[in-house]
Amino acid sequence: MTSRLLRTAVATALALGALGLTQPARADSSDGVHTVRVPDGDPHDRSLAPRTTEPFSLLGVTWDDPKAQLEGTAQVRTRSRETGAWSVWRALDAGVRTPETGPDHDRAGVRGGTQPLWTGPSDGVQVRVAGAALPEGLRVDLVDPVGGKDAVHTGPVDPDAVPPAAVPPAAAPPAAGAPFAERPAMTSRSAWGADESLVKDPPTYTSDTQAIFVHHTAGTNDYACAESASIVRGVFLYHVKSNGWNDIGYHFLVDKCGTVFEGRAGGVDKPVLGAHTYGFNTATSSVSVLGDYSTATAPAVVRESVAKVAAWKLGLYGIDPTGTVVLTAGADNGKYKLGQKVTMNRISGHRDGYPTECPGQHLYDDLPEIRTLAANAAGPTGAAPAGPSAEAPSGR
Repeated sequence: MTSRLLRTAVATALALGALGLTQPARADSSDGVHTVRVPDGDPHDRSLAPRTTEPFSLLGVTWDDPKAQLEGTAQVRTRSRETGAWSVWRALDAGVRTPETGPDHDRAGVRGGTQPLWTGPSDGVQVRVAGAALPEGLRVDLVDPVGGKDAVHTGPVDPDAVPPAAVPPAAAPPAAGAPFAERPAMTSRSAWGADESLVKDPPTYTSDTQAIFVHHTAGTNDYACAESASIVRGVFLYHVKSNGWNDIGYHFLVDKCGTVFEGRAGGVDKPVLGAHTYGFNTATSSVSVLGDYSTATAPAVVRESVAKVAAWKLGLYGIDPTGTVVLTAGADNGKYKLGQKVTMNRISGHRDGYPTECPGQHLYDDLPEIRTLAANAAGPTGAAPAGPSAEAPSGR
């Protein structure tokens, strides 16, 4: 290194040090996701010093062993790319688990991780993780979902073409008089900008859909609805590139303006195996609301959209959305034991199946109203659209 370059490097390091920042992070990058390793050290307390990074708008913390749990807390603060101001410390939701079965469980490179957090345009990060047992290989994953509001084109979604290697269960019209609702308008995967080249394997199908789990993405409610497609794209990239799953985990997503987004590929009217509620992914579907409803209340349009999705999806199987079903736990998940039979509402919250605060207390308290709205949307008729046969026996 020449003396001039050396002087420049030293000056840059001193300037960044005065600002409390390290040198720009040396991050591994892949398809819009930059990763920065959290240094090893204290087994109960690890941190990443504040630093300049590549641009990102969503982040999460992941670790090597997908079976390991973060028995502690992970907090981050980020620097706005627009104002240069640092955010307050924000806790990440660690209540996310790799699916108990299926290709998302068995894939090479699957990692454990927190729920992703939408930060908005950012270029700096600081991380601190503390707890009784911290998993190995901690890193922060910084997601840059390139694109914006021009990628959104809301409209009805036609069922996806099914790859020849993934034939879904045979469908038959529900019995006359079974409840059903019209399919709500949705923003398709192509409209929100899913990179289908990242989805390597065809979807996996179960026999039917017996219940709907309602989630929230946590993070922030301080986003413009014009950003919703970018948020969905960010969650997709995080699930695929950071968690190592084959596709986004949720079947449907809803933003705070009530816009419905198609989630996991395979056909919105098909019983696609998801990655959303550890222990109860089989024969269930999922709707995740963008935002944190632990402190904020869900707008009426959110409650209505979740109800419409649930009414339509359950109606394909002739299921009353206000009823209950017996499901069997597919794993020891900290709330139920493997094989335990559990009676749940047809429209349940994530916390009903897994030990988590999701979908937030306010949205959870809205579930009785959502069930009523879904029942109102699902009127009995003898001319239901084509869909899977009536409800399969419960207890699976």
